[in-house]
Amino acid sequence: MTPPPTPHYTAFEGHRILAAGPLADVALAVKRAMTTSSGQPLVFNDHTGQQTDLDLRGDDADIIARHAPPASDAARPLEADAVETPDAQPRGRGRPKLGVVPREVTLLPRHWDWLGAQPGGASVALRKLVEQARRDNDAQDQRRQRQEAAYRFMSSMAGDLPGFEEATRALYAGDQSRFIQCMDSWPQDVRGYAMSLAWPAHAAA
Repeated sequence: MTPPPTPHYTAFEGHRILAAGPLADVALAVKRAMTTSSGQPLVFNDHTGQQTDLDLRGDDADIIARHAPPASDAARPLEADAVETPDAQPRGRGRPKLGVVPREVTLLPRHWDWLGAQPGGASVALRKLVEQARRDNDAQDQRRQRQEAAYRFMSSMAGDLPGFEEATRALYAGDQSRFIQCMDSWPQDVRGYAMSLAWPAHAAA
């Protein structure tokens, strides 16, 4: 299984990008910048737009160790390979097999009747329904996540800039041209980063 890509972050010093890359590298750049600047750089997750706090105590090795990504758990099985005992059989004690996590689901009796009549029982049918819904709504979910990421960043860095409210409305309306127009007077790095969160393909082009 291919490991997930290392999360990347971007640090802003005022309205200017100070550093970008893995969190450990960004943390070192922020520490060095703070020796010559009285301001506090802000660090954002390039995927979620969330502001990230840094712990800059100690020397460079301490900072790198503290902000390095956790080792991936190569032994963890894929959800697609999960196997569960059929509902008709009682589950034994111990951990669920292959990552299957039991949780309570509240449904009407007619829903349980329908699920129980499906091949493999209720659990298998529910997993299939969830996977189908994920596939059907993938594009919409990704768009919503990009909008939320851009809004988080904009709220932190551009809330006082002209056109913020109009840009926000264009963002959630999916109006890319209007979004760009509303940001026209913003500092270049703020404008570019907001665009990379909201429409990454357009920003990359």
